[in-house]
Amino acid sequence: MSCDRGCIATVVAEMESWQWALLMYRLPREPSTPRSAVWRRLRSLGVAQLADGLVALPADARTREQLEWVADEVRAANGTASTWLARPTSLAQQRALAAAMAEARAAEYRGVRAQAEHVATGEPSDAERSRALRRLRGELRRIRRRDFFPPAERDAAVAAVEQLARLEVGLAEPVEAPR
Repeated sequence: MSCDRGCIATVVAEMESWQWALLMYRLPREPSTPRSAVWRRLRSLGVAQLADGLVALPADARTREQLEWVADEVRAANGTASTWLARPTSLAQQRALAAAMAEARAAEYRGVRAQAEHVATGEPSDAERSRALRRLRGELRRIRRRDFFPPAERDAAVAAVEQLARLEVGLAEPVEAPR
């Protein structure tokens, strides 16, 4: 399907109507374990850090619920937390937030691609290749769950993992390492 001016206008119109789910939170400095657990959880969700103690995700039922769960964790650790729905006041802010989130995922996809290519160009045992393939497929699934604005790097990472899978079943020739 080709995308002409009408398609672009539709995407821009959709961006203007987007809402974001926000989590505003504060945790006591001690003990540090809950603070670390909350940060790991937020990172796994793929949040955009807007300010210290303020994160955002594109709003839908799933992301709102996930941020509510994190808010519950914060309150259980004697912290304060609240969730909000908000809309940036300009399309430029909206685009900047989406671009920052896309770049974060792009870096993760580049890492997966590099790992897959490293295994494909090396001489791992069959068991090592199988373990690497399972691990990389799992990592792709985890990244996709937090990938709200898919970058171009996603396709390259998927292709590299698929190439590794073809090597696994003997449907492809080993890739030579770059010289």
